[in-house]
Amino acid sequence: MVYTPSDSCTDGSNSLASLTDLQSSLPLSTSAANFPLNIPFNNPLITGRELEYMRQVLVSKRTSGDGVFTKQCQTWLTQQIGSKMALMTHSCTAALEMAALLADLQPGDEVIMPSYTFVSTANAFVLRGAVPVFVDIRPDTLNLDEAQVEAAITPRTKVIAPVHYAGVSCEMDSLMAIAHQHRLLVVEDAAQGILAHYKNRPVGSMGHLAAFSFHETKNIISGEGGALMINDSALLERAEIIREKGTNRSQFFRGEVDKYTWVDIGSSYLPSDILCAFLLAQLEQGDCIIQQRMEIWNYYHQAFAALEQQGTVRRPIIPTDCQHNAHIYYLLTESLEVRTALMTYLKQQGIQSTFHYVPLHSAPAGLKYGRVAGQLAVTDDLSNRLVRLPLGAAMTMSEAARVVEAVLEFLG
Repeated sequence: MVYTPSDSCTDGSNSLASLTDLQSSLPLSTSAANFPLNIPFNNPLITGRELEYMRQVLVSKRTSGDGVFTKQCQTWLTQQIGSKMALMTHSCTAALEMAALLADLQPGDEVIMPSYTFVSTANAFVLRGAVPVFVDIRPDTLNLDEAQVEAAITPRTKVIAPVHYAGVSCEMDSLMAIAHQHRLLVVEDAAQGILAHYKNRPVGSMGHLAAFSFHETKNIISGEGGALMINDSALLERAEIIREKGTNRSQFFRGEVDKYTWVDIGSSYLPSDILCAFLLAQLEQGDCIIQQRMEIWNYYHQAFAALEQQGTVRRPIIPTDCQHNAHIYYLLTESLEVRTALMTYLKQQGIQSTFHYVPLHSAPAGLKYGRVAGQLAVTDDLSNRLVRLPLGAAMTMSEAARVVEAVLEFLG
């Protein structure tokens, strides 16, 4: 499904109008000699208000966590996502660790997740003594295969952790139904999913808990940063306590208790208000950032249609129920050898591309701490053939055209 943003793209340094105008006038076969040959994999957009908001924090002399900008970011997220509460964290990893604490996991408990994900998805639960149970991914979206989840459930299963790969939602209705039937907690790893939707519901609003990332490589950024979204009312009070080092400090500042003290386990998960000041400037232009990424994503998708028709590559597949956020544009090549050769050629042309995860079930720590449920044939196959192309909100259409031309030169 095509993303339909608002019309509020105003402050970006790379304006939507100029991007669209250039795309419509740029021939696909433009000579490489007319374009720079140094195209980074990630080129994030700075909206223009980051420094001003950070200056306001410095002037206020209140730079620690839970300041004015932290609260504004949390308000923005609760309104956009529809969660009961948003708690800013210093990373998505921290948000996932909080989710693992809230799940009250005991050593030996099991958490179902895809093997094709970042290490934080597993680490957050392994730190609690839990066992990641790796399930295969779907061949279309590369998301957790919901059809294989139920067979992986045992009496020790406590959590399902779906990962919304490339900003394309998992099949959440099926996963939530399975979780309800077996009384399991669902923790959405929505690191890549900000402003993506599933059946018109925001990613991050459907599980009991969800974690977002604002790392430099994501769509909306603060260098480092994350957020935990709480959608289950029963977890609200404890989530605040865990985030505040196991104290009831938040209740104290609201006047609900006359002093605060240590009441539970927890850690220091608060980001600085300086970080959130930067992030708020990004959040305010979220629709614009997504739209500009979508311009590049759609350009790539159209340009590589012929390669897919001749069987040379496979393009991303977006289910009709999903409204993605243009986080990643990838191609699936015919083999590992072709991918390696393509990436080498792109590098020679000054274009930075990359593969993605080494599946966790085959990693040394995955072998030590996890177990495999069923066959992971799709994971093993696709992880060897996937190549990610440069994509960012500040990327120009001339850069995108150079990437397209180089890919077509090599594969066409």
